[in-house]
Amino acid sequence: MIKSLAHLCFTVRNLKTSEGFYNDKLGLRTAFDFINDKGVRFGVYLHVGGRSFIELFQGKVGAAAPDQTFKHFCLEVEDVAVAVQTLRGRGVEVTDPKMGSDGSWQAWLADPDGNKIELHGYLPGSKQTPWLK
Repeated sequence: MIKSLAHLCFTVRNLKTSEGFYNDKLGLRTAFDFINDKGVRFGVYLHVGGRSFIELFQGKVGAAAPDQTFKHFCLEVEDVAVAVQTLRGRGVEVTDPKMGSDGSWQAWLADPDGNKIELHGYLPGSKQTPWLK
């Protein structure tokens, strides 16, 4: 029934700033824009890789779901240490890589609205590895 995670959706304070962060800092690409009937751009769809996307909509942060239980989202990278070095070179604050209790490398950063982002690097011994295709 369920095939994969299709997209994550966030309300952002400033669409242009957030789109710049995800494109310029994280290296994602804009797939398409959301334009209302008045011709105003109010959202964007960003391609993460494969069949996965991040959706951003301009709005008041926290207004739509004040009891939201979201903690973070995670992006798989080929090499966490290289990703950390690259992001720091782009001016992004990111933690040092560390080994997680799941046997995968991880590091942490946040987007302009404070959404926590985990970077994850799977290893042959990672608990997720038997599930990866």
